[in-house]
Amino acid sequence: MSVVEQMRQVFRDVLQIGERAQSLDPATPLLGNLPELDSMAVATLVASMEDSFEIIIDDDDISAETFETFGSLCSFVESKLAA
Repeated sequence: MSVVEQMRQVFRDVLQIGERAQSLDPATPLLGNLPELDSMAVATLVASMEDSFEIIIDDDDISAETFETFGSLCSFVESKLAA
């Protein structure tokens, strides 16, 4: 499964957005666009990403730029996997 597909699954599970997760594409804005993505959901999403991809996400890694779009978040995960 690709990073994009795994991320859609994480969003589906964590934010409980159902089939709306399929419409997430690289240009989809996240913060301010998905009402389900509040500060608590970000923390849960980060924990789920760590579990799903077996990566460590430091507090310093979390920024508005990282969560700007679905594509920027997927790119972030890909960079963590490559490290």
